Amino acid sequence: MKTMSEDNIINSSKAPEPVGLYPHARRVGNLLFLSGVGPRERGTKKIPGVNLGENGEILSYDIETQCRSVFQNVRYILEDSGSSWEKIVDVTVFLTNMKDDFQTYNRVYAEYFKDNLPCRTTVEINKLPTPIAIELKVIATID
Repeated sequence: MKTMSEDNIINSSKAPEPVGLYPHARRVGNLLFLSGVGPRERGTKKIPGVNLGENGEILSYDIETQCRSVFQNVRYILEDSGSSWEKIVDVTVFLTNMKDDFQTYNRVYAEYFKDNLPCRTTVEINKLPTPIAIELKVIATID
């Protein structure tokens, strides 16, 4: 049985730190698998587009700001891994409020992916591990 080398594990110096025991990405052959990526910023508890109350509850959020931050974090991981945005082949999107957020998310997504049409699945979930409204799971190719 072949075991994975640590050389296949990739952590970005620009993307937010993982909230658990997992790498930003893992290379297997010519595929790059990204762990779930949210809108948090590296080195801070700040979440772009999220207004939290004293107890950490979400008071309000801006899905467009979160989308743009998530896409930037994905780009950081891809570039730090030696891949690129244009090499994304599959995207799974998790939204916590499909009814209110899908239209805006879909519009912003179209801006970022107009020149690259990866396969996409969008699902609604009731909660993510941090107080965010969107998370992406990405697969890209890598040379």
